[in-house]
Amino acid sequence: MTSLLSRLCLCLFVLRIFVTVIQGEFVDLPPNGSMRSLAEEETVLPCHYQPSGNDVVVQVTWYKEKSDGTKEQIILAHHINGQTAFGPWSRRVRFRSSEPTVDSSLVIMSTEVSDEGKYICHISTFPSGNFENEMSLIVWTIPISSLEPVILVEGQSYRQAASCRSIARPSPRISWDTDLNGQSINRSSDNGAVSSHYSLHPLRSMNGKKLDCLVWHVTSPTPRRLRNRLVVHFPPHVEVSSNNKDWSVGLENAALSCVSGGNPKPQSFTWIRKDSELPEGVIPHPNGTLIFGRPLSLSDRGIYKCVAKNEVGEANAEMEIVVTDSSERQIFPENMLMLIVGGVAGGLLILMLIIVITVTCHHKRKNTKLEKELTEKKEEISTLSRQASFRRVNSISTDTRGATEENIPLRVEGTLRTSLSSLGQETRFHPPLTPSPFPTIQSTEIVRQLNGSVIIPTDGGSRPGSVTKNHQHPPMSCTYPPVTDDEDEVDEGLGGPASQEHPDDQDSETNSSQVSEAHSTRYQQTNGMFRPKPRPSPSGISPHASLIHKAQIV
Repeated sequence: MTSLLSRLCLCLFVLRIFVTVIQGEFVDLPPNGSMRSLAEEETVLPCHYQPSGNDVVVQVTWYKEKSDGTKEQIILAHHINGQTAFGPWSRRVRFRSSEPTVDSSLVIMSTEVSDEGKYICHISTFPSGNFENEMSLIVWTIPISSLEPVILVEGQSYRQAASCRSIARPSPRISWDTDLNGQSINRSSDNGAVSSHYSLHPLRSMNGKKLDCLVWHVTSPTPRRLRNRLVVHFPPHVEVSSNNKDWSVGLENAALSCVSGGNPKPQSFTWIRKDSELPEGVIPHPNGTLIFGRPLSLSDRGIYKCVAKNEVGEANAEMEIVVTDSSERQIFPENMLMLIVGGVAGGLLILMLIIVITVTCHHKRKNTKLEKELTEKKEEISTLSRQASFRRVNSISTDTRGATEENIPLRVEGTLRTSLSSLGQETRFHPPLTPSPFPTIQSTEIVRQLNGSVIIPTDGGSRPGSVTKNHQHPPMSCTYPPVTDDEDEVDEGLGGPASQEHPDDQDSETNSSQVSEAHSTRYQQTNGMFRPKPRPSPSGISPHASLIHKAQIV
């Protein structure tokens, strides 16, 4: 039994191969058995059958399958009797080839959306019989779009500014191309229609801005652009201008212009003169210009007001016109020239005063500075001169070891005279006082006070390295009156002014004569040298004691 079934299957398989070889086939079929077409365009449904062997195509018939499953005959072509179209298809369809039995493709001349569906190509051959090929037709439509702008008014609340609609198969997509700050709402329906509404808050600055609607669909690689500009109405704004800056009596062709903006543009202009009527001979024009048709006069003065109106509101602006007389106009520049010249002269005078005061103050400051520096230098030179004089006095040797009684007083007096003359001070010498009968011990501090801080040692050891020897001299009190410094002088050795004449030179000469007289009473000249006259020595005093006259320097 199993072998019988195997043999039967093998026979059927061979028979099928044999039938396939001798049977014809459909060529140039659409992929996946489906086609797409656009509405209102020509659509071609391909059907090309190639018979095999001795088969002959006798008849070709096209059918459309309805929604209820029945078939609607469209067109028929017989190889002898010709072709026939049925019903409403007779004016809409035809065969692509003049020999339908060879190329049976069907042409729908103007495709409609209702043409979408399944189509059947039926081929009748002899002697093989009938053959069929099915295909589906999808009909697309190009989007039908529209844009409806909305006129807005400044100050209105948030509302719709534009509406865009489109319908197509399949359904399109809508977007907006704009820089405005708003929001869109999209809606769609089952029949392929979509709509979008763009809403915003209207402002004056938005007027004329771009608000384009873009429609996207599979039938086009780029979107379709519906161009639109936003319209926002707002009240006008007005400015008044003049064609002349100087309004004077007798001026001709004077005019005022009322420049206005707004959306829509104002269509009505009204001119008013405050506190009075418009002068005679003044003509207002519809474009907002006020023309003075005669020469100006003083009566044309006043404040002129322009009022502009549009559909939204109105606005006004004012301008004051001052008409001057020609005589006043000539006097005014002359007065102005005088004022300008006077102002310039006053400014120059003030500038010169400021310069003089500044230079004077500068020189005063400079002189003060120089005087201060000169005073400091003078004090410094005076200090140096006094120090030099003190050093000169101290440089005189007070060593009395090799001196005799007769030479010591002369040496001391000569030293004092030389020192005082170098200082250039007023000096008055008095005769030395008589020695005190009582011994007096003077300390180094007392000697320093008497000699102006110059210590004259009594032991003769004023120089470093000298051998100190104690000589007992009889104490004696010899005091000269103090020497006063009327003015500090600089030593000649330091280049100071000590060599110049001094008002007290006459007093110095008198003092010198008095000193000479005192010396003549005390001393005698022997062999060109002054020696003390012999006199009795008081008791208690050594005859070899030295008599030293000390002068106090202040």
